[in-house]
Amino acid sequence: MNGSKPFKPIVNQVLAAMLKNQPFDSNLAASAAASQPWTADSVSQVLISIPRFFFQSPRSVGRQTGFRHRAPLKQRNLRQESYKFHNNVLVLGPAAHRDLDKVQLGSDKALEFYYWVETRFRFAHNERTCREMAIVLARGNRLKALWDFLKEMSKRGSGGLVTTGSVTCLIKVLGEEGLVNDALAAFYRMKQFHCKPDVYAYNTIIYALCRVGNFNKARFLLEQMELPGFRCPPDVFTYTILISSYCRYGLETGCRKAIRRRLWEANHMFRNMLFRGFVPDVVTYNSLINGCCKTYRIERALELFEDMNKRGCTPNRVTYDSFIRYYAAVNEIDKAVEMLWKMQNLKHGMPTSSSYTPIIHALCEAGRIIDARDFLVEMIDGGSIPREYTYKLVCYALNSAGEVNLLDDDVRKTIKDGIVSRYRQTMKVKPMMSRKGYDSMVET
Repeated sequence: MNGSKPFKPIVNQVLAAMLKNQPFDSNLAASAAASQPWTADSVSQVLISIPRFFFQSPRSVGRQTGFRHRAPLKQRNLRQESYKFHNNVLVLGPAAHRDLDKVQLGSDKALEFYYWVETRFRFAHNERTCREMAIVLARGNRLKALWDFLKEMSKRGSGGLVTTGSVTCLIKVLGEEGLVNDALAAFYRMKQFHCKPDVYAYNTIIYALCRVGNFNKARFLLEQMELPGFRCPPDVFTYTILISSYCRYGLETGCRKAIRRRLWEANHMFRNMLFRGFVPDVVTYNSLINGCCKTYRIERALELFEDMNKRGCTPNRVTYDSFIRYYAAVNEIDKAVEMLWKMQNLKHGMPTSSSYTPIIHALCEAGRIIDARDFLVEMIDGGSIPREYTYKLVCYALNSAGEVNLLDDDVRKTIKDGIVSRYRQTMKVKPMMSRKGYDSMVET
């Protein structure tokens, strides 16, 4: 609800009827007609709100709404999930703690509302409302109903309801839900819906395939795009997706041979990208540098860093953070500090808690308590608040060295207020812990 548009009275009325499982009869139609006429904005607002009220479990309250979340790493099996649900077996993954009956009710009510507002009020659906209805069916895992709905909408009139952008958005949603095979089916069904895939559609399905580790199929699609005269040639973002996926998901395999293979493929993709005349951007460099630093290939990372400067691509904070984390991990703290100062002197970015935290941890482990205290104070002066673990680590190191008074009370108060504020922002509720209880927990 935070950050969204305020609901109109007619939207609130229809959503309340859906939650109560009331039929869309003449009484509801009369009261809705007395409020205000239906528009594409109000219809879309109803459809957008259905996953929020019907598909999320009570355990989703307080979750982070950002884009940085762990993606499902394998294709979901809906039949197996349904079997586990009916046999009271815990379901893990995107459908964890979902109530399938409530999801079924929300999907049915969405379809009923979609056709009710069309027949009762003669509302003409457009591309936006059709896309939102398809997204509801995709998030509710109603795949058969989804294909039937898209087939029906594509046959209406002169077309325009099912577009390439709508199917691309649907591919993205299916990939986020862990239904990558169905996302691939939607990509190949574009011709059936009288749509032609563009480069953004190819990039979306390639990213969905990489998220579940299906790199062979992703490479096959890229090789299709690289054919001479192909109508959708690849762009910089296409290669960046594969390079970042090789570096990121290769490290999650836990196998050294697989990690070496994935990193080799990432470097090979980078050279192929340069051979074809593409100019890599800062995201491409950051992905490959981060993968090299995490696999302790610092020579290759420094080579990429120099090539980055030669091509006029300015590094940013993410670039320097990769080197700082590496040098802190191998206990070369002075080089990590040198990278931090270099970023500040060249004005390539403002250091944040992610830049200071590896240095502070390495200094505490090396017994350089005063330097760790100085970097902690410098981080706070720069406007960043350390994590609770970092603050407790510095306090423990100061207590062990008998230098408790080296950290001012004002600094302690600033850190504690920032951590409590972060708790409130994350949970979006008033913390159950009192300030006195938190102080005692931190000091121990």
